[in-house]
Amino acid sequence: MRLTKLRNKMTELNVDAVLVLDELNQHYLSEFAFTDGLLFITMEKAYLVTDFRYYEMALNSANKSFEVLTPDNRKEFLSKVISEQGIKTIGFEGGSLSYETYRNYCDNYPCEFVNIGDTIEVIRQIKSQDEIEKMQKAQDITDNALAHLLGMITPNMTELDVAVELEYAMRKGGADSFAFETIAVSGDASALPHGTPRNVKLRPGFLTMDFGAKYQGYCADMTRTVVIGRADDEIKKLYNTVLKAQTEALNYLREGADCGEADKVARDIIDAIPEYKGAFGHSLGHSVGLFIHESPRLYSRGFGRKLNVGEILTVEPGIYLFGKYGCRIEDMVAITKDGIYNFTHSPKDLIEIL
Repeated sequence: MRLTKLRNKMTELNVDAVLVLDELNQHYLSEFAFTDGLLFITMEKAYLVTDFRYYEMALNSANKSFEVLTPDNRKEFLSKVISEQGIKTIGFEGGSLSYETYRNYCDNYPCEFVNIGDTIEVIRQIKSQDEIEKMQKAQDITDNALAHLLGMITPNMTELDVAVELEYAMRKGGADSFAFETIAVSGDASALPHGTPRNVKLRPGFLTMDFGAKYQGYCADMTRTVVIGRADDEIKKLYNTVLKAQTEALNYLREGADCGEADKVARDIIDAIPEYKGAFGHSLGHSVGLFIHESPRLYSRGFGRKLNVGEILTVEPGIYLFGKYGCRIEDMVAITKDGIYNFTHSPKDLIEIL
């Protein structure tokens, strides 16, 4: 199915073959992750070219549509395929290929090289049922890690302790690795949307935790914010405002929903309160898949981009009062015909760590 989609695009773009060097695109098309090699896809054949280290794994794990090869000389191999199949035009990933590599290919092969831009990334936007199931597994691991942490966290822990416990629980729960560097920041540092965990005791106020497991290459992404100590009225107001913004944005999302309008739904709720106006400084969300930040995005410049069934997005409004504290709440959802499917099952009640 993935190769069929790509070949349909090849016909539209009038290219005879596509050279795939981006590792995530290689993983997507071949269903096998490797870090040394290439894919070469023609209208009739698909080749996975790698070295001895990956050969047996590729034979067992890669999509069976691919012929797995470890030629001693990759240039000679490609030249032979190009000659035998009469290939005149080759598509390349202009967004990720370095100019030096592009020039080397142009100099070595008697073909016209055509920039296909983000064609493969666009194909990746619509997730299959198999991809959705892998992402649900990644999110289940992430949810379970939070449950583990909440069962043992104390105010005497450090931010690093929190991050390490989350990561330990994710690996223990079956994660291949992490979707991104875990964020666990408290007190005034919680006002930093991408703050780095410190080796300091948890500070009173908000503790924001943004983290995600990776399972069979697919990412999860979740943020939960708890309170260290008692939540006063100001903390409760801020938290409930973020939660309302997220709830209304989630309720808006559906097939055909506008990316810019989704962002506006959440932003208007936050900006309507004078002391929070302008304190939601990032986009509402982004797509997720093999990479943690994919397209489309839910943001203020997204008006006119309509959502499609099978696209996966985060919904993560936040309020950041710099020098004081901040709060973000994030779920990961799939667009369906009837609305959304929410991968995330962790509670969003305001939790106090006493």
